[in-house]
Amino acid sequence: MVQVWSDAIEELNWDELSALYRVAPLGDKSPSDLQTVFTNSRFRCFVYENERLIGVGRALADGVDCSYICDVAILPSHQNQGLGQAIVAKLVALSAAHKKIILYAVPGKEGFYKKLGFKCMTTAMAIFSNPQAALEGGYVRES
Repeated sequence: MVQVWSDAIEELNWDELSALYRVAPLGDKSPSDLQTVFTNSRFRCFVYENERLIGVGRALADGVDCSYICDVAILPSHQNQGLGQAIVAKLVALSAAHKKIILYAVPGKEGFYKKLGFKCMTTAMAIFSNPQAALEGGYVRES
């Protein structure tokens, strides 16, 4: 199958994107929230197959110092075929001028990102809007 890559959001179906996040599974993200975060992201990747959205990713970046790769999501039918790796590689290439490229992984997926050159940070910290859910999901630990 031919895959078409794009960074355009003008004609993106935000409901289709929201559905992809649910099945990926990356959580229940509303179409309006996704429109906000993708519009505010410096780099975006959308991958289509037969006009169906099959994979996405984005990076927030300041142009010099830091690029943060987030929200890489692949349809389950297309996972484990190298598409996620290709999206991350594209976002890394787009972010290459930055001094650091950061991401945080879904717990259990760290090995995937290590294969792509990412290293575990010893000083990363976060404040989540729902700290209990972050703790239960394995994103933070009590310390």
